[in-house]
Amino acid sequence: MQQWIRDYFQLPLFIRLLSVIFITMIIFGTMIHLIEPNSFPTIFDGIWWAFVTGATVGYGDYVPLTVPGKLIAMLLIFSGGGLLTFYMVTLASTTVEHERALSKGQVRYKGESHIILIGWNERTRQLINMMRKDDIDDSIVLIDETNNQMYQKLSNVHFIKGDATNEETLEKANVCKARMAVVTSNPSKKEHQSDQAVIHQLVALKGHHPNLFIIAEVLTERQKVNAERAGANTVIRSNDFMSSLFYHELYRKDPLQPFQLFLNLLTNRQFHEEKVSSSLAGQPMIQIIEHYLKQSSQIIGIRNGKNFSFDFDANTTLTEEDYLILFTPFNE
Repeated sequence: MQQWIRDYFQLPLFIRLLSVIFITMIIFGTMIHLIEPNSFPTIFDGIWWAFVTGATVGYGDYVPLTVPGKLIAMLLIFSGGGLLTFYMVTLASTTVEHERALSKGQVRYKGESHIILIGWNERTRQLINMMRKDDIDDSIVLIDETNNQMYQKLSNVHFIKGDATNEETLEKANVCKARMAVVTSNPSKKEHQSDQAVIHQLVALKGHHPNLFIIAEVLTERQKVNAERAGANTVIRSNDFMSSLFYHELYRKDPLQPFQLFLNLLTNRQFHEEKVSSSLAGQPMIQIIEHYLKQSSQIIGIRNGKNFSFDFDANTTLTEEDYLILFTPFNE
């Protein structure tokens, strides 16, 4: 009995209230059936009357006629009506409180196979917008310690406020059930401090989920190796990327705008690597290009081991040891 009581008080408040209401209505319904069996032929009729009366609806299809029955009705109105009103108020306040806790990043995420994004900034915001534009419905858990509240309500984004190196924060984000993670650098910090924070977050993520696939952003070249050692599967050096774009913008010799061109290209297509099949090995490059054009894919390079080549002509031949670097549509 004591264990039952302990288990009862561990239930959420609205469930406890709902169970008390059901038990109360069943008791009153049974009592009115026993007192006035002619007016309330079955126990269910009594329970129906109890719910209707307790909710102050009062259809009038069942009415107590005796003094004891009317006393039971009066007691039900005082107790049952108050219980139902209190339940509705509690349910409404619980819903509002849960919504407030969600926006403040205090609610644990219970889903699986989600994507973890660390850091709320322009890059993660645009990444989410691109996913929504392409109708990608992957669940996202955003971890950020700078925002006090998530004002942008997105149906597939669950906000967790906290430090991504903190065990409690990672538990709330359910990192152990995540599919992959993206760790972004903090633009408000100095470059070396931002990279160190990224590496600490990588160590925390890998310690929590050793098999998690992680994409990490670092700002300095010397921290790339450290990020890989810390567990990053892919390291993006955003400064190098932007410097290259600046160089092309500065020294371009025609009206073409490299930055906008590359942005449009990456928005609509993706990189893909494919091993040369036995049927294509030994064939002239012109035939291989035609083969992939029929699949709406373009060959942009060749990889052999760790060596990349972007210079080839119509007569270049490939072996089964080669890999093709392709640009393919996102729906491929």
